[in-house]
Amino acid sequence: MGKFRDSVDVRALRFAIGFPLLLAVGFVVCALLVRPELPEPLAVRWTDSGAADFAPFAAVTGAGASLIIVVGWAVLFQAVPLSRPAMMRRIMMGAGLSMSLFITTVLAAVLVGQLGLADARESHVDASVLALGSGAAVGLGVVMGFVFKADERWSVDDDVAVRQALERERDPELARDTVSLWVHARSSIFVMLGIATVLPAALLTIAVPWLAALLVAVALVAAAFLFARIRVDRSGLRVFAAGIIRVMDVPAAAIDAATPKDVRAADYGGWGYRIHGNTTALLVSSGPAVVIDRADGRRLAVSGGTAVSADNLSQTLSRVADRARHGGGPPAP
Repeated sequence: MGKFRDSVDVRALRFAIGFPLLLAVGFVVCALLVRPELPEPLAVRWTDSGAADFAPFAAVTGAGASLIIVVGWAVLFQAVPLSRPAMMRRIMMGAGLSMSLFITTVLAAVLVGQLGLADARESHVDASVLALGSGAAVGLGVVMGFVFKADERWSVDDDVAVRQALERERDPELARDTVSLWVHARSSIFVMLGIATVLPAALLTIAVPWLAALLVAVALVAAAFLFARIRVDRSGLRVFAAGIIRVMDVPAAAIDAATPKDVRAADYGGWGYRIHGNTTALLVSSGPAVVIDRADGRRLAVSGGTAVSADNLSQTLSRVADRARHGGGPPAP
């Protein structure tokens, strides 16, 4: 029980459980108060020619109250776990309030549109109640999103942040030895890729839909692999194709030299991840890159973004490699 309480916002949990329940009870009570003025059965669906489907009063009120509770719980409970970002919890709290109030508004508009009628076939959904209630639901949801204070708790992420801060305090040079960089192809490459795949897919949609979907999927995968995330720290170099697939992991001690160069992708086998002879490359475009010589004789090449970022990346790699060769001590002058 203690672990559960530590993982949820208790105040948000109480509200998430209680608000839809109270709203549903309020709807049922109000429906019972106007019951003598409502026809039996009630209209529940309308077409251009009038009411089309009908249901008993008890079924309408029971199903309506259940819908308020189920939808309210489904959305509001998303704001309860403390592991989720505070902004997401605020959005879900506001959305849950709006959804619950909107469903209640629709049900109220259905009942008000049938007040005083002997036959539900002459009824309609009251537009005034629907418009006013919907506006209030949206407005109150926005207000709730702003005023809801996410309950901040100490988490594993906070432990990591404190540990990193202490490491930076003990070693001011640590920040200089850490680089995180995203690189991607030029925008013209993505335009060409779209022209080569998406436009033919649009033409094939009518004739062969599955082939059109396959072309779009291929285009998305190809575009993803024209992005790369590069991470350098004192442990070495890690390169992630599409930002998530690790394709290079080089320990700092295994790096012999890192040199910024202006390269042509064709010289390394083309764009993307390539193994060309004793060279492994991940180039998203021709241009600034870092060429890395390993101690075992192999060579790596990774795109460096701009000339400035490539130069910074090579200097950091040289620094961490030199530190690793000296057993973790300061780099050689």
